[in-house]
Amino acid sequence: MKLTIFGGSSPLPESNEYQFAYNLGYALALAGHTVLTGGYMGTMEATSKGAAEAGGHVIGVTCEEIERWRKRSHNPWVKEEWKLETLHERMIKLIDSCDTAIALPGGPGTLAEIVLMWNRIQIEAIPSVPIILVGDEWKKIFLLFYQELNGYIPPASIETIKFANTIEEINSYLPFETRI
Repeated sequence: MKLTIFGGSSPLPESNEYQFAYNLGYALALAGHTVLTGGYMGTMEATSKGAAEAGGHVIGVTCEEIERWRKRSHNPWVKEEWKLETLHERMIKLIDSCDTAIALPGGPGTLAEIVLMWNRIQIEAIPSVPIILVGDEWKKIFLLFYQELNGYIPPASIETIKFANTIEEINSYLPFETRI
């Protein structure tokens, strides 16, 4: 199973967020999953490192736009790079290539990835797959969104979003035969 991991580029190796992402990548790879990330630093690097060190396959979906801006290539744990031209193409590739998406804490880029995927599922541009949001911050944001704009969100669409705080909770949302 291919799992896309969205998340912020800010966490450093000594942070709890980085360690959580590392442990998640490790667990996913041990269960035989292919891990797709944005391929750069922060939680993308941590997940890639964990998966690679567990012997898993890591795909880094990167893009020229980010590399021109950041002056940096993919992290060293990416085993296969899918390099695209634009950030938009990168987001679409990460979304369209996975069987489940897991969003770790992040900023506007992570939020954009979550919302774009959620919207593409809602309009049936892609199959409905779970989007698992990790952390109380995402839960607060989305529950407020549901509360304040509930007339704009179809009830079935709300079911797509799952909330978790632990690897065990993430695991509970994966299809039974693919659990870690």
